[in-house]
Amino acid sequence: MKLRPIQIVALTLTLALVVSACEGTAPTSTGVQLTAPTATPAPTSTPAPTATFTPVPSPTLPPTPTLTPTIPPLPPEPQRIEFQAEDGTKLVGLYYPAAVNPAPVVVMMHWAGGDKGDWMMLGMVQWLTHRGLPTDMVIFPPEVLAKLYPPMPEGLSFAAFVFDYRGYGESGGPKNQFLPKGWLMDSKAAVETAKTLPGVDPNRVAAIGASIGADGAVDGCIMGCVGALSLSPGSYLDVPYAGAVTALDKEGIPVYCFAADGDGEAAATCKSAKGDHYTMTIYPGRGHGYDLLQPDRDPDIGQTILDFFLKVFGL
Repeated sequence: MKLRPIQIVALTLTLALVVSACEGTAPTSTGVQLTAPTATPAPTSTPAPTATFTPVPSPTLPPTPTLTPTIPPLPPEPQRIEFQAEDGTKLVGLYYPAAVNPAPVVVMMHWAGGDKGDWMMLGMVQWLTHRGLPTDMVIFPPEVLAKLYPPMPEGLSFAAFVFDYRGYGESGGPKNQFLPKGWLMDSKAAVETAKTLPGVDPNRVAAIGASIGADGAVDGCIMGCVGALSLSPGSYLDVPYAGAVTALDKEGIPVYCFAADGDGEAAATCKSAKGDHYTMTIYPGRGHGYDLLQPDRDPDIGQTILDFFLKVFGL
């Protein structure tokens, strides 16, 4: 039988008391008061009233006289998150905790026709979390994956939150319909929910998205995030992209926009925005959304994405 961490701590204390009693002496004090371990509660940030999730408890470590106590990281396995949009539509996401606690979190928004599994298939969740998550479902062969994403620095790990827009995956709402106003509400709800997740630093939330998700990343940031990265936006959520960028720029929030010159709508959308904290990259040729994640198109695109998150998270 495999002992849990709490059982191991309790057993260790019991053996120490037995040995001490047999020798006729009290255990030597180390200056650290040991208490029965308790489950560490989820962070004290107020949950969004529409979000429901089950935090994974971690054992409380006894204080150390010479070291600053740290919170143990949550297990790497994804947590299924159920939450709601403003209109009550039920949404489903997966939360991948980071290897540090608390951690910055990246909210990842898929394109039309996709779902929350897209970012795992692209290998970006595995790369950002840096916790050895499986890559067997990644669509890129290993040699391409190695070129696309640069090695993550030792000790660096981001949390990732992926979700299904309404009408896709496990989320509610009508299927196979164009739902811009609904997707706008979903984007905002996802950012708000990400701030309440256990192990997340609510002051360091950023977003990345493709196509409808590219607009969602910027439009959703109105709920409070530190940066947004768009892959082929098109003002698809009935919010002018340039206006949304301007609103964030006034708050000093960086936005990066990537598009292919042959993708006329996305290229024009990227070019329409301006700001002191706005960066635009227009690639030659064609390609939309996820198609831009190709090392032969831009061998440095992975490094650019990493640099963006390092910048907005202050790392």
